[in-house]
Amino acid sequence: MTYKRLVTLARNALTKSHSPYSKFRVGAALLTKDGKVFAGCNIENSSFGLTICAERTAIFKAVSEGQTHFQAIAIATEQREFIAPCGACRQVIMDLAGDIDVVMSTRGGALKVVTVSELLPFPFGPKNLRKRKTGRS
Repeated sequence: MTYKRLVTLARNALTKSHSPYSKFRVGAALLTKDGKVFAGCNIENSSFGLTICAERTAIFKAVSEGQTHFQAIAIATEQREFIAPCGACRQVIMDLAGDIDVVMSTRGGALKVVTVSELLPFPFGPKNLRKRKTGRS
C-alpha cells in the first residue's frame, strides 16, 4: 500500500471525528506489516482528560484485534501545515508500534514522512522498567 493511499484512509477517518469542542478533526490510519489497516478518529469528551486522539484510537483498535507488527501511521487534519502527533501519542506509538514511519499530510495533499524516533528522540519504554541492581542490600 502506498503512503498516499494510507493518507486517504486517514482522511476518511477524519470525517467520523467527534470534536464538538475544539472543532479540530483528526483522522489516522495504521498500517500493519501484513497490509491490514486500522483507522481511527479523535473523540472528544466534555471532560477533556477523557478525550482520545485519532492515533491512539487506531493503535488501540489494532492491538485489541491482536496486531503487534506495524509499518506506518498516517495522520490527516484539515490544516494547511503538517501536524505531528501529540506527546502522548508519540509515546504510545513508540511503545506499542515501535519506530515506525509517521506520515503527516496537509489539507492540500502534501506528505512528509518521519520516524517516531525523530519525533521522540529519548523515549521511555519497557527497558526503563526492568529491575536494576542498585548496589544496596
